[in-house]
Amino acid sequence: MGVFSLDDTIAAIATPLGEGGIGIVKVSGPGAVEILHTLFTSATPSATSLRFPPRQLRWGHIRDPRDGSIVDEVLVVVMPAPHSYTRQDVVEIQSHGGILPVRRILELVLSCGARLAEPGEMTLRAFLNGRIDLAQAEAVRDIVQARTEAALRVAVAQLGGHLSARVRPARAHLLSVLAYLEASIDFVEDEIPPQDVLSPLCSVAEDLSQLLAAADRGIIYRYGVRTAIVGRPNVGKSSLLNALLRGDRAIVTPIPGTTRDTLEETINLQGVPLILVDTAGIRAHPQDEVERLGVERSRAALRQADLALLVVDGSSPLEAADYEIAALIGTQPSVVVVNKCDLPASVGANAAMSLLPSAPHVRISALTGEGIEDLEAVILEKVLGGQVSTSDMPLVSNARHKAALSRAREHVLAAIQGYRNGLSADLVAIDVREAVDALGEITGETATADLLEMIFSQFCIGK
Repeated sequence: MGVFSLDDTIAAIATPLGEGGIGIVKVSGPGAVEILHTLFTSATPSATSLRFPPRQLRWGHIRDPRDGSIVDEVLVVVMPAPHSYTRQDVVEIQSHGGILPVRRILELVLSCGARLAEPGEMTLRAFLNGRIDLAQAEAVRDIVQARTEAALRVAVAQLGGHLSARVRPARAHLLSVLAYLEASIDFVEDEIPPQDVLSPLCSVAEDLSQLLAAADRGIIYRYGVRTAIVGRPNVGKSSLLNALLRGDRAIVTPIPGTTRDTLEETINLQGVPLILVDTAGIRAHPQDEVERLGVERSRAALRQADLALLVVDGSSPLEAADYEIAALIGTQPSVVVVNKCDLPASVGANAAMSLLPSAPHVRISALTGEGIEDLEAVILEKVLGGQVSTSDMPLVSNARHKAALSRAREHVLAAIQGYRNGLSADLVAIDVREAVDALGEITGETATADLLEMIFSQFCIGK
């Protein structure tokens, strides 16, 4: 993204490319309205045809200024600064949603002096111009990427400033303490009135602890839980995937080794995005090169997973391969799934527990659906401790925010300990300053250019 500029005019396609009912080209900057004048011809000429009433749709055509040919019939709207998303003059051109008309309009806008926006640059301008803070800007991306109602609710709360409303007062308390500590360094004790230092520091530490207590849950709602379904061939891994999806996504046959590659699908489990990865059956001696590659991918999927579902065939005795796969799982969070409970049982509770003693085990029939709801409840218990987000309490749903809050709390606790131990004001002030800066990284007051570039490069172009 390079040096951040607010003086030029940027443009981008704001809707997904492809066939659809509408496509939008968005233009922001000092030249946005002039570019619209160059390209737009009203379908209802009048004495005010060259004027664009703020936030009112106008009907007309986009024409190529080189030959006057019509590119598309459009609706346009002008949102003058500062009452726009970027707090600059913003123009939206709403055309038909085909790939060609949208691209042609963007090309014409660029030929009139705009440049193509970088990923996230529209939202970056909204942040730099003070319309939103950095946490709210990141919430824009989270809303676009939300995969469940719970994830959307968390992101909308963050966009509304709920997280910022908790961080800003904490930072203000720290700044007040910091000002007092620095003043006490520069002036003799009699020249400045005494100020309580411990109470605000302890209050901030408690606030940060409360936010962090919900952070893991918020991150789960945002990113989801990557769940590997593993086991030896023909134990019913693909059947379990289909049962959880309530559909026939994976091919299921009685032939061992039907699945030769990983298959990934996402389900909404009471607001938690569960990213299910169906894997090829793992066995020590694959029969051919294709199966060997599939087993390697299964092992990789297991290493990358947040949760493992070890599937065993409950209608036949456990085999050495079951224990070998359990050893691969080790201490990773897991659930033992004893499948085929519709058939006479050969695997008892003690045998299932011997695989992964610390993991819960659930008996199911992927064929009939028996036990699937019990399995889902166990997964939720494993992931969230049985807690599902039902309140409006703001959640930290961003790993970067969690890291910044953790750093801030560590420095606040260090400042408390140092002050109680009689450390000098200048040493205590170092920790308080670090905490102030860490919280400022969340809302943007102390964000560096490199941090901003990293954050906004993850946005789509046009947002």
